[in-house]
Amino acid sequence: MEALLAGGKSRAATLAWFVGSIWLVSWAHFLLPLHLAWLGVHPRTLSGLVGIVSAPWLHASLAHLISNTFPLLVLGWLTMYPKKTDFAPAVVGSMLGAGLLAWVIGGTGTVHIGASGVVFGLGGFVVARGYFARRFTELLSALPATGLYGMSMLFGVLPIYPGVSWQSHLGGIIGGILTAKLMYSSNIRTNDVN
Repeated sequence: MEALLAGGKSRAATLAWFVGSIWLVSWAHFLLPLHLAWLGVHPRTLSGLVGIVSAPWLHASLAHLISNTFPLLVLGWLTMYPKKTDFAPAVVGSMLGAGLLAWVIGGTGTVHIGASGVVFGLGGFVVARGYFARRFTELLSALPATGLYGMSMLFGVLPIYPGVSWQSHLGGIIGGILTAKLMYSSNIRTNDVN
């Protein structure tokens, strides 16, 4: 457990900055007449491409924001264990995967906003990293991710919840897995030879 908490201040600061920025932008969206929905992913429109990087900072409601916050904190922490440097590539890969898939296959006339694609991507990254890294510490961080969010991630990628962007969820998982593969797949070849 001590190893999981090592470097805690630095990890906490990173998460506070990231999640805090999401809260700040979302609150500005809630309270000010800014009409920021244009910054969401609008499928198959040129202007909708901006949402690939901006949509995670926008939320439809306080409940939507809160529902993404706890998983972002937990999975963000697990993403940084054992290496804090995994966080940025995992977030970027998740964001790109979520946004691109929502842009390509999302419904015409829909707007995709929220950080849930990143949440699903971080979950996918943590689990895939455990597989690709084949080291105890990475496998250890995959266990709580799977236990806490496994079923939600499984059902969240299915088109069964109206108004929920399963496209972003699926794209996020794909982006997270691909990022882990890019970062850690050489470990499989190395470990298989030994």
